[in-house]
Amino acid sequence: MFNYSSRVDAVFEHELNEFKSVQVTRVVHDFYDSDPRRGFYGGGGIDARIGPQPAIWAQRLSASGPGWGAAFKARLREFPRSMNLLCHGTSLPVSTNAVSLDPTLKDAWGRPAIRVTYKDHPDDLANARFLQDRGVEIMEAADAQRVSRAPIREQSFSMHLLGTCRMGNDARSSIIDRYHRTHDVPNLFLCDGSSLVTSGRGQPTMTIQALAFRAAEHIARVARTGEI
Repeated sequence: MFNYSSRVDAVFEHELNEFKSVQVTRVVHDFYDSDPRRGFYGGGGIDARIGPQPAIWAQRLSASGPGWGAAFKARLREFPRSMNLLCHGTSLPVSTNAVSLDPTLKDAWGRPAIRVTYKDHPDDLANARFLQDRGVEIMEAADAQRVSRAPIREQSFSMHLLGTCRMGNDARSSIIDRYHRTHDVPNLFLCDGSSLVTSGRGQPTMTIQALAFRAAEHIARVARTGEI
């Protein structure tokens, strides 16, 4: 699983200087729960972020308009007055999404290359559009001078890679136990996002960190008793 996120950008009349000091993250939980009346499964939250740093801001501007000249410089000067909302939703667990070994492609050492197969569920995209609409409403209610949407399209990249190594008590239906210890290899612990069986509805980093701290305490405990 990935972790779908749609984006809303806005420019305001006065400087916000969102890039300074401590960022604010999740600010709206109103749409966290799934609602059948929406016509799709999923929910999520809306984060108010520091937004992109100047270099990324410049890259986004050049991708959506002139990348040089007076017009580009004028848009660069909007950076202190900018703000963005990240609308984090779900990436549903789909059985056809998997990590496998490529049957033909080899790496430099002749070993099969890793192949990642992934396609967003239609509900994920519908949920992303719904949350983005709510983000636009927030920016407009805040009297933004200009509001723009990032395109919503199927993902081919993510920094949040989740799933494939399920946690459980039964080795027949899971890869690791409750302490992230693999059932088959006693001294191997997987302390990343692979144990998550859903993508959640927001940034998974803090959850992964909390689970890793818990696993580390268990590793130290069993190491002291000579179990590993």
